[in-house]
Amino acid sequence: MLRLADIFFLCFHSILTLFNLFGWIHPAARKWNLATLLLTGVSWFGLGIFYGWGYCPLTEWHFRILEKLGHQDLPLSYISYMLSRLFGLSVLQDMVDAVTLISFFAALAVSLFLNIRGLLHRRAEDGKNTRPEMKCNDAS
Repeated sequence: MLRLADIFFLCFHSILTLFNLFGWIHPAARKWNLATLLLTGVSWFGLGIFYGWGYCPLTEWHFRILEKLGHQDLPLSYISYMLSRLFGLSVLQDMVDAVTLISFFAALAVSLFLNIRGLLHRRAEDGKNTRPEMKCNDAS
């Protein structure tokens, strides 16, 4: 059962990470992308006040499972873990943290921009569709 949970977390967390980075690309996914980015930010910076900056409950749960499976010396971040497990890469933790943070804020900025632009565009379109038509009255 622990192996299955390990595979679930690896897949789910990896997909969520990719969705956070690139979910803004597809217009239909932009609202969800913004929501997951905001939840990630609340976790990292909100819960991080209490549990340490960059805190993620998914990482904690997965690392607990990995420890029960006998894994030791797990890295400080999930991105470092994924790079090692999926690609066999060992990258300096400071570099991983910097790239992760920059990537998060870049994705958040793009997602916010596209969501706000889409909202303004929809409002403009709604305004055009609800405006009463002007009719000229030739009989004066």
